[in-house]
Amino acid sequence: MKKKLLLLMVVLGLIGCNSDDETTPRTPQVYNLLSLGDSYTIGQSVCETCRFPEQLKDSLIQTFPEEDSFNLQVIAQTGWKTTDLINAIANENPPNTFNLVTLLIGVNNQYQNRPFSLYEEEFPILANKAIELAQDNANNVIVVSIPDYAFTPFGQGFGFSPTTSEEIDQYNVFAETYCIANGITYINITDITRQGLVNTDLVAADGLHPSELAYALFVERILPEAINKLQ
Repeated sequence: MKKKLLLLMVVLGLIGCNSDDETTPRTPQVYNLLSLGDSYTIGQSVCETCRFPEQLKDSLIQTFPEEDSFNLQVIAQTGWKTTDLINAIANENPPNTFNLVTLLIGVNNQYQNRPFSLYEEEFPILANKAIELAQDNANNVIVVSIPDYAFTPFGQGFGFSPTTSEEIDQYNVFAETYCIANGITYINITDITRQGLVNTDLVAADGLHPSELAYALFVERILPEAINKLQ
């Protein structure tokens, strides 16, 4: 009778086939993140934890199980053009072990009046390098669009040009088209920065770069894609 009762409980799912079984513990995961870029990546004029790569890392920490860990490396400097970033990556020679790589580059090509053909030549080099560093997997790469500094106090003053926004659009269209053709995720955040004159909280204290709030809005768009890639 006792054996029949135990068999019935197993069938009904009230107990397991072996009551001594224990759930196999989950192995903690370590995720390596890399962000490549210029002042918009290094977070010029905001605190180190305010820049978008750090905010993205913090959001991922809050999303994933607490036993998981995230390591972030940033290769970026204010004023860097595509050529500078290519050289910096070569000098630092990071490993190709990253689970997620972000790339945001090009504004200084435009601002420093470099020929657009240089970006057409060097952006694909950087995109392919990002893929290589992301374990040779294009799905592990996110390209972020170039912000529009025309919609800042600096952009309306010293740096103002009637064609600034049109030129930034040209850069972004090229990058997006390349990403679509090569299976790379592209995130548009340019429209956020174009609210900078009506919402001054989106502009940092220097009157030029995005603020902590602006970067938080960037992360709102990047985060779902990042989660999907890391899961």
